[in-house]
This record gives sequence, C-alpha cells and structure tokens, in this order.
Amino acid sequence: MNTALQVLRIGLCALALGATVAAQGAQFFRIAGPVPTAITAAGADGYVTWTNVATNATFAVQTAASVLSESNWVDYVRVPATNGVTSSRFYDPNPPSGMALIPAGSFMMGNCMGSSEGYSNELPQHTVNVSAFYMDTNLVSYTLWTNVYQWATNNGYSFTNAGWGKAGSHPVQTVDWYDCVKWCNARSEREGRVPAYYKDASLSVRYRTGQVNVQTNWVNWSSGYRLPTEAEWEKAARGGVSGHRFPWSDSDTINWSRANYYANPLSAGGYAYDVNPTEGYNPTGTNGGYPYTTPVGSFAANGYGLYDMAGNVFQWCWDWYDGAYYSSSPGTDPHGPLPGSRRVFRGGYGYGNAYYCRAALRRDIYPTYRDYYVGFRSVLPSGQ
Repeated sequence: MNTALQVLRIGLCALALGATVAAQGAQFFRIAGPVPTAITAAGADGYVTWTNVATNATFAVQTAASVLSESNWVDYVRVPATNGVTSSRFYDPNPPSGMALIPAGSFMMGNCMGSSEGYSNELPQHTVNVSAFYMDTNLVSYTLWTNVYQWATNNGYSFTNAGWGKAGSHPVQTVDWYDCVKWCNARSEREGRVPAYYKDASLSVRYRTGQVNVQTNWVNWSSGYRLPTEAEWEKAARGGVSGHRFPWSDSDTINWSRANYYANPLSAGGYAYDVNPTEGYNPTGTNGGYPYTTPVGSFAANGYGLYDMAGNVFQWCWDWYDGAYYSSSPGTDPHGPLPGSRRVFRGGYGYGNAYYCRAALRRDIYPTYRDYYVGFRSVLPSGQ
C-alpha cells in the first residue's frame, strides 16, 4: 500500500482549535490512505479539508500529542472518501456543555480479539459508518439526574423510579430504560430543545408519562437528547482506535488504575488480560461503602475525551436486543432490530470482572429493570 502522510499542527493553523485538541490529549493530526493526500484547509470550526487522487477508499485520520515518535500516532476516525476532495469535522472547539464531538466516520464493530473470546453475539465483526454526534463526557451523575428530574416532575412528567446515587458526583442508578428515555426528553425541554421521543409516528405527542415501547419511527433522530444507539456507543467507547479490547489504545490489559471493576487476574483463576496484582473490588469504589461506584470521571478518558466507558455502571442504549443482529445490521447508522422484549446495555460495572469491561461486550435486560449497577449517558445529534 502506498501510504502518504500529511501532518497538520493545529496549534499553528488555529490556536483556538489547538487548545481544544490539546485538552483531549492530542495536538497533531495526519491522514493516511491508499493514495497520497495533502491537507489544504483547517478551519476554526474543526473542519479539515484534504485532497487526494480521486478514489473510492477509506482514509485513517490519526492523532498524536507529539510527532517525536512514530509510535505516538493512534487512529482518531476512519473517513470514507468518494472523490478527490474531502472535508470532515474532526473536533468541535465549542461543543455543548459537558459533551464531546464523536466525529463522523466508520469503525469496526464487534469482537476484534478472536472468536474464542467473548460471546457469540459480538460477531461477526463488521464495518459501520456512523454520523457525527455529541456524547456526554461523563455518565449522568446523580446531581444532574436530580436537577432534571425535579424540573420534569413539575412540568408534566412522571417516572416509575426516582433514581438514586451514592453521592451527587457518582452516577445515577436504579433507573429503568423508560425513565431514562423520558428524562432525556425532559432535559431537552428544560433547555428549550425539541425532544427526540414521541408516542406516535407523526411525532406529535411527546413521551412524558408511562412505559411506552417507543418505535424507531417515533424518534426525531435530528433533535434532542436521547440514548445512544449500540453502534454509537461502541464507536464512542473505542475512542477512534481499532483492534483493542478496552477503550484505551496503549494496552489490551486492565487494572484498578484504569477502571472501577472487580479484579480477577489469572493468578486468581481469572483472565490473562487482567493484570491487577490482587483480586477484589477497586478500593476507590469501596470507599464509603456499598454500592461500590466511583465519582464520574475518576479514571483517564479515552481518545474522544469520554470517561467511564469501561466499568462503574452499565449504560442503557436505545436498541432492542437481537443476538444475531450483527449478521444483518445496516452498514450506516443502524438503529437496532425490530421491537423485541429486551433492551441493550453496555460498558461493564464496578461489581463485574474485566470480561464485562471489554468494548465489544453486549448485554440485554427487560426495559423495566433497575439496579445499583445500571446507569446511562445521553447523546445529541451533531449541529445542536
């Protein structure tokens, strides 16, 4: 493969952008492809334009904090190109408060570590192209949940569960899928946004009460806070990097410094990729007693600036669950299978071992389920 790399130092092209990217742990970008490329423009809005020989191919945008070593470069997003000029938004210098832009592009979804690892529902691995969107950098905290919940219950909303958290800075827990969806609508209305979820295909009756199995065509996908789809969640969790077990790119192992989870290393009969020296709950989580959650953002962020994409609490997704869905999933912006009886949740939890912290792991449960180890985060469509 004839790979030509063009390095762009954002700090020299646009200081505002350089500050934003540096805060995410990256100062440089380059584009790798099957044909030579040349970056021709970089705007203060985060859009970068490059030229190449006209081709139908996918280019890898890579990022690094320093250009002193080739090993510093990691994937950031893969961008399909269909002509000789491509313009793509890599980042947003002014995202919605508490959110990060997940750039448009493709990624490999599913278990990348071999069929002997993971559940069969994580296969086949397949390419998915996902439109740009914003995601909460942190799990929804108990404080944020409570603030929106109090507004909502005074403005026509009702919930089955009031939600709970170990402290205001910890993730909200004991919230079922229905309440999370209604909460997203309330968050939208509270901020003057058009909500995403409705009780009908005409999008005329906003979902505020009851336990409604919202259908895919009852969602305004272009507006309002909502739960991430499975594809959005996994793309965001991988942080732009392919071929890794966890949401970080420098290692395929895990220990207590990486996430809030139950350590079960090989020496204790567990997993070779769990390199924690001892078995047990993360001491950071046990501080203060049960439940063993940690404050949101207690561990390092991934390549997109997202925290707790492995461990702490599982996270509700939009999709109905189908164990065989990967065999027929659309290649662009999949919204999940036809309605079923169980919804998907992702991400691992503080009481679970390293196996559950893998980025490819898929779990499912009835949407009425609530427990100490299930929370969520929300997303917004790009442009809001």
